[in-house]
Amino acid sequence: MLAVSACPLSTDAPLTPPPSPDTLAYSFTLPAGPTSPRIARAATRVVLQTHGLADMTDVVVQVVSELVGSACQFTPGSELYVSLRYRDGDVRVIVYDGHARHCHPRLAAACDARRRAALRVLGCVVRACAGEWGFGEAREPGGGTRMWAVLPCMRAGS
Repeated sequence: MLAVSACPLSTDAPLTPPPSPDTLAYSFTLPAGPTSPRIARAATRVVLQTHGLADMTDVVVQVVSELVGSACQFTPGSELYVSLRYRDGDVRVIVYDGHARHCHPRLAAACDARRRAALRVLGCVVRACAGEWGFGEAREPGGGTRMWAVLPCMRAGS
């Protein structure tokens, strides 16, 4: 006779530690395709609301959308890596794509100018929030480009 026991799908036990800004640390990989910005926006919205950062949702979702959209534009058919963190009162967004830095200085400068132009809305959003942003060569083993934004926390009452 075969005995089978079912594990409960969920419990009513509280999460430990409960979600808070200090426990916000998520990363995920997406294909560099046309649906990835939408998926990244949806995931970001859930993460921020779960961790008590609903006041920042619209701004961070816009930032994630701009970074992921740019990554998809520069590395179609590849993968992207998205990281969301809360550290020292800031929400930090990092997106890695597979577009390696060009060896020739002119090509590198032209590519940087093209990426900067693609991220002009991001620049406006981040400046309006008194944050910082940038991009550069990824130091990770796979190479590529690292784009990032740091947004000061705008929680109600802070």
